[in-house]
Amino acid sequence: MAKVLVLYYSMYGHLETMANAVAEGARSAGAEAVVKRVPELMPAEFFARSGGKADQAAPVATPQELAEYDAIIVGSPTRYGRMASQMAQFWDQTGGLWFTNALVGKVGAAFTSTATQHGGQETTLMAIHTQLLHMGMVVVGLPYTAAQQMTLDEITGGSPYGASTIAGGQGQRQPSVGELEMARFQGAHVARVAAKLVG
Repeated sequence: MAKVLVLYYSMYGHLETMANAVAEGARSAGAEAVVKRVPELMPAEFFARSGGKADQAAPVATPQELAEYDAIIVGSPTRYGRMASQMAQFWDQTGGLWFTNALVGKVGAAFTSTATQHGGQETTLMAIHTQLLHMGMVVVGLPYTAAQQMTLDEITGGSPYGASTIAGGQGQRQPSVGELEMARFQGAHVARVAAKLVG
């Protein structure tokens, strides 16, 4: 059984919802899936004033524990076409893992959210992929067999680089049924790939 970590950062809860869907998908494929988040860097007062969602149930991860998993699926909102500073700062602490090749050969994947349809989803996913590749991980995307990403009858996230959601300029749009379907698909797909590599 593959052990999968769904590691995310979510300020307003959109990626928290997506992370839980990714984990559901991984579990449906027989994996042991754990959902954790990276630490918040903003002072609590500013976070609250900005409307941040403080009641997220997932425990906070530590960089050292990444080596315990067979696969790591990383979720970060986009910030100007790249991962949020909270997620980047977390990975900036993994030098020891890099030096000891602790993540080499493990499976990695990415999911994201943006305010708008063309707000940098693919560049953020690829920025996460770059991080995973530097760690020596085997990067897995979201294949077109996740057919929801091909839909033209509604605005939707999703690309061959990973699952995604569109949050809206004020965070008013929650992940759609189709976007959650893609998140579950990605979790299951990563779990199956990881199981083959572990086995």
